[in-house]
Amino acid sequence: MSEIIDAQSIARILSERLDSLTATVDTHEVSTVDEVGDGIAHVTGLQSAMAGELLEFKSEETGEKVYGLAQNLERDEVGAVLFGNVAAIKEGDECRTTGQIMSIPVGRSMLGRVVNPLGEPIDGLGPIHATHTRPIEFKAPGVIDRTPVCEPVQTGILAIDSMIPIGRGQRELIIGDRKTGKTAIAVDAIINQRGKNMVCIYVAIGQKASTVAGIRAMLEEHHALDYTVIVSATAAESAPMQYIAPMAGAAIGEFFMYNDENGNPAGPENPGGHVLVIYDDLSKQAVAYRQMSLTLRRPPGREAYPGDIFYLHSRLLERACKLSPELGSGSMTALPLIETQDGDVSAYIPTNVISITDGQIYLQSDLFLQGQRPAVDVGISVSRVGGAAQVKSMKQVAGNLRLDLASYQELAGFAQFGSDLDAATQKQLTHGSRMTELLKQARYRQLDVTEQVAVLFAGNQGYLDDLPIAQVLEFRDGLVTYLKSSYGKLLARLATEKIAGDLEVDLDQAIADYKREFAAKHAATDDEPAESQEA
Repeated sequence: MSEIIDAQSIARILSERLDSLTATVDTHEVSTVDEVGDGIAHVTGLQSAMAGELLEFKSEETGEKVYGLAQNLERDEVGAVLFGNVAAIKEGDECRTTGQIMSIPVGRSMLGRVVNPLGEPIDGLGPIHATHTRPIEFKAPGVIDRTPVCEPVQTGILAIDSMIPIGRGQRELIIGDRKTGKTAIAVDAIINQRGKNMVCIYVAIGQKASTVAGIRAMLEEHHALDYTVIVSATAAESAPMQYIAPMAGAAIGEFFMYNDENGNPAGPENPGGHVLVIYDDLSKQAVAYRQMSLTLRRPPGREAYPGDIFYLHSRLLERACKLSPELGSGSMTALPLIETQDGDVSAYIPTNVISITDGQIYLQSDLFLQGQRPAVDVGISVSRVGGAAQVKSMKQVAGNLRLDLASYQELAGFAQFGSDLDAATQKQLTHGSRMTELLKQARYRQLDVTEQVAVLFAGNQGYLDDLPIAQVLEFRDGLVTYLKSSYGKLLARLATEKIAGDLEVDLDQAIADYKREFAAKHAATDDEPAESQEA
């Protein structure tokens, strides 16, 4: 008997099928490009577009898709900056909203690679299989989610670790004229993180591709590429790409800070990672943002920069922090670089970034040309974290170093005008000149913190004062080698203990023994020329 089909059974079947339907409706606004040029597209008809939303452009000629970022939301049109193959987009091409903010792929597979600000590999080593994505713009943690900076980031550079210490979660500005060694300090800091459970991210903004390739080769030579990601937006890239490069670097760093080694969200039981991010340099990002803003027809302000240039850098650098134990105690340390013109730290961008960061390392051209490398000006340089980011022994031996060097520089200026100096002044000048020489350091020759403490202790005890200046660095390097080979346990104690009691006696005795060997060696070499002349 066939089933009777009536209106009730049809309605019942339709109702059951509608109840089981799981289709979702996804709505996007679609419009066309009115005007495009200089990497900027003006689009009308996108009424629901949001600031910072990712827009999708499609070329009618080639079918290629290019993405853009909504920047200006005006009454009649949206101004967007384009990424990728900008030349493919013409007037009349399709543009649609995506309902998403701009994100990039992130993951541990990025370690050892060179990527562009979109997270795409540009080193020719094949695709990157990223496990996560993160937005390039992300709200910085609040005060409750942070904890005070208390762990050191050792750069291996004596002048910095002793007088301008950097802590995990700090933002320390490196500022100076062109060709004064800013990048050299940043690269040395990356190399010194080997074996210290620190992921490093080097963001190159507006540099030559050959320079970035040279830095990559140097990191690989010193076995530092395995824990480093290089984000490169070269000078040949468009202004929007240079603009988002630092934020892309921060997003990659946040993945390691907010997640554990397995990519799971960090918490009290599974700690987050520690990250060091180098922004080289934010002056070029500011120039790129100025170019974008002017082509978007935003009103120019001081030095033609837009009014929100301070907000751009502040929301970037605020993302660096030391997280609370509830969030996994991860950290992201930021070392932004700023280039000055003829030492003018009072210009617009330098003053902005100085006021945002927790201190600055100021490199002076005059010191650099005099051979003082690194050319750190101890008078202007400062760390607002200070001794909280130093081990006990370093805090002890470096406590008066800055004052001693400042006094020496002042006395040296007066001593040029007079020849009769009392014994106390002469002694202070001699000590100051040796301590200044002690701080000179070649590139890629980092010192461990215990070695730094030992050589500073030797300087404070006056072991260098009777040496010719030309022998100070030889004495320092020889002392480090001597202590590493014969007094390894003594050096290990300096990492956790203050210099007092038997530790102080043993260290003083070890330095005195080496001093005798050093003096005997040089006495023998000094006698050899005299004997050959008599013969």
